[in-house]
Amino acid sequence: MKTLYFDCSMGAAGDMLMGALYELCPDREGFLRELNAALAGLAEVAALPDVKRGIRATHMRVTVGGVEEGAEPPAHHEHHHHAHIGVQELLARIGALPLPEKVKEDAQAVYGLLAQAESQVHGEPVEQIHFHEVGSLDALADVLGVCLLMDKLRPERVLCSPIRVGSGTVRCAHGLLPVPAPATELLLRGLPVYAGEISGEMCTPTGAALLRHFAGDFGPLPLMRVTALGQGSGTRDFETANLLRAFLGETEDGAQEEILELKCNLDDSTPEALGFATEALLEAGALDVFTLPAGMKKGRPGVLLTCLCRPAQRQTMVEALFRHTGTLGVRETVCRRYTLKRRVEPRETPLGPVRFKTASGWGVEREKPEYEDLARIARERGLSLREVLDAIAPKA
Repeated sequence: MKTLYFDCSMGAAGDMLMGALYELCPDREGFLRELNAALAGLAEVAALPDVKRGIRATHMRVTVGGVEEGAEPPAHHEHHHHAHIGVQELLARIGALPLPEKVKEDAQAVYGLLAQAESQVHGEPVEQIHFHEVGSLDALADVLGVCLLMDKLRPERVLCSPIRVGSGTVRCAHGLLPVPAPATELLLRGLPVYAGEISGEMCTPTGAALLRHFAGDFGPLPLMRVTALGQGSGTRDFETANLLRAFLGETEDGAQEEILELKCNLDDSTPEALGFATEALLEAGALDVFTLPAGMKKGRPGVLLTCLCRPAQRQTMVEALFRHTGTLGVRETVCRRYTLKRRVEPRETPLGPVRFKTASGWGVEREKPEYEDLARIARERGLSLREVLDAIAPKA
């Protein structure tokens, strides 16, 4: 499976993501021509060779009116590219660009995430949000560039490392704000992040929104046959090379991820209470819930209740366990889970349409019909499940 993995151990920004993806692009000059033609002079994007701590990388320079973001403009320069712009106007501008529809849809989705975050931060309806830094033309060029490169690379799977966000404060349009900035924190909520030892903003709202939109899962670099590496550089210099790395390669069709086992011993729950707790945990998003008989102290029979969930669901599941059971403590174990790639395919059979669940990866492939469809046919035709299975099975 064609897989793209982002290493964000030095944070993430739009230009860093674009630089890393640019190095993976098979037609770099064609990409720059297409992006700059779409921007039509509103901004100009150039790829510059860069070196961070002796490591070669690419810095994507975005200039608006001849001035690069972060540089001091000349005295006569007007800050027109930092003027506020409304959400609907920005989305309409993106929709009118001469770019592939998928690219425009991705860019609009990214700005939709940014708008939702700004709306929550400022307590205003989304329709009334006017962007500041993220609405400027240089940030728009970053978003469009990343979306266009993702469309050209077409990975089947996008993964990302835990994201370094930095610490301290950052100066924004509203003054000094804590790091991560409020909008960045909202965009990254539920994802694995850490501060690190560097003071300052390591992950921007634009970088956070792009990763939130494109990355399907977060964790360490998976088992992967790497075929290419792209490195995008940031503008600042640190003791550690300020690079965002993008690994492109092949992984198995199946997936691997870290999950949590949350366990508690129960000796005072009725079967009905256990059943209700199981349903509540599954409705809250648990991957699985199961029980095992357990011998408790003083010879009492009990139950070991186990809930499987992703790390981002930890608090929700722990709260549900305490709410719906009588336990006084919950134990946590971090596990690595390997899964097959799954999909559901409707098929026509002699007894009508039946959905088949297929699974593949890690060297195996299997399928089975959906139980609910079999049960429905059995009830409608007065048959047993075995008779339904025999009727729809392919003949040798």
